[in-house]
Amino acid sequence: MDAAQFQTQTGASDAAVADLETFRHRLAEANEHMNLVGPATMPDYWSRHVLDSAQLLDHAPDALTWADLGAGAGFPGVLAILLKGRPDAHVWLIDSLGKRCRFLQTVVDELDLPATVIWGRAEAQTVTVDVVTARAVAAMDKLLGYAQPYFDRGAQGLFLKGESVETELTEARKSWRFESEWVPSLSDPRGRVVKVGSVRRVR
Repeated sequence: MDAAQFQTQTGASDAAVADLETFRHRLAEANEHMNLVGPATMPDYWSRHVLDSAQLLDHAPDALTWADLGAGAGFPGVLAILLKGRPDAHVWLIDSLGKRCRFLQTVVDELDLPATVIWGRAEAQTVTVDVVTARAVAAMDKLLGYAQPYFDRGAQGLFLKGESVETELTEARKSWRFESEWVPSLSDPRGRVVKVGSVRRVR
């Protein structure tokens, strides 16, 4: 997939695609001295990284505020690019590693994104959002712990997972009660988009 194919599939604006192209260049530059994404995945940037994250908007089209836990390289923080220009849209990019936050802040500043970079632990933050999301951060059991404060403040969860998600969900139910459903990912048939709600810890 290239930029034109991504735009055709998603309906992204010319401005958004231009920002995503700039982000690709900044990511490639930073990745030369910082382990943000596997170098072998960069040729698949538009499908493996961007489409993988962009599809989340299809599952919460009215959501304006998002928290990306363990934002890392900025996926699915690219939602800030796709939401740019929508009134009241904002994405919080939360990561515990300072060098990743510095990279993210550089991108946010250059592209003038509706996003706030937070250096700290995900579970320690107090922001209120429509959706809490994460990609390649932790197994579901641990991830629900990171996300619980956001659920308590009314967020729904949309998490990008791999084909082992059923095993992860089964394991998580030993410690948590929650509702969940998943659909195949648009970017990889082995991937899953998992929607989670009504989360509470087993007493």
